[in-house]
Amino acid sequence: MAKPVIITCAPTGGIHTPTMSPHLPVTPDEIAAAAIEAAEAGAAIIHLHARDPETGRPDPRPELFLDFMGQIGAATDAVLNVSTGGGLGMTREERLRAAVATSPEMASLNVGSLNFGIFPMLEKYSSWKHEWEPEFLEMTRDFIFRNTFADLEHVVKELRHGHGTRFEFECYDLGHLYNLAWLIDQGWLEPPFFVQMVFGVLGGVGADLDNLQHMHTIAEKLFGDDYEWSVLAAGRHQMSFATQAAMLGGNLRVGMEDSLFIGPGELTPSNAAQVTKIRGIVEALGHTVATPAEARERLGLKGADRVTF
Repeated sequence: MAKPVIITCAPTGGIHTPTMSPHLPVTPDEIAAAAIEAAEAGAAIIHLHARDPETGRPDPRPELFLDFMGQIGAATDAVLNVSTGGGLGMTREERLRAAVATSPEMASLNVGSLNFGIFPMLEKYSSWKHEWEPEFLEMTRDFIFRNTFADLEHVVKELRHGHGTRFEFECYDLGHLYNLAWLIDQGWLEPPFFVQMVFGVLGGVGADLDNLQHMHTIAEKLFGDDYEWSVLAAGRHQMSFATQAAMLGGNLRVGMEDSLFIGPGELTPSNAAQVTKIRGIVEALGHTVATPAEARERLGLKGADRVTF
């Protein structure tokens, strides 16, 4: 019997800007409402970023995370996963602030540096809600998303050793799987490992199903029975790659961090709509959807009673 599929939802992220969709959650209340709706629709894990409530710009302030995480935690039993990717251009210390302050059950960890280009989205818009938006996109033309071996060691020792937090290891390319294997070889991490394979970001591995198959094959060789794997794909590839992951016995992630659309040319009205759509596909394939309790058990999480929000 296939294991129930763990659905992660990433409600807002740090990539898309307010001009791109009127439905993008920005304020703590909006992010909380989006996360609660996604959890009610079937997401076991909520992957969280914060934004400046006035401008919508990615924002590392812990008080914003504490606001919406408190609301989400009071309304659902979903696993709350704090991003350490933050917003493009943030320092390592800024990216860690929220996770250190909230001591979450899970945090994301990008396990390799890469060119992270979102500047092509500039061509799609002629006017902007906020001045920072086009500048933010343009700067990624000459930008490296830094995650050095020293950075990885620092984050693992700060959060895993210091807070008991486990990770969503975000792997944007084949080499990132080997970076994770190196971390494990140092004795700094213990199973189970939650590996999130990311496709379709300019600078990372392309959204080609052959790439998904190959990364899955290599992950099986590297991690064997010690890991759970999940897939996310950017933009129009979101649903097809999520479906393929479920068909292969993996887990998946949706949400407006990864795609603003629910279908070709159709903006999603909410994060919950994406969760509902993929849940229907998963169940039509004959699979069940994991509860937060099942996700906690399979991922070896410390429990919601050991967080600080």
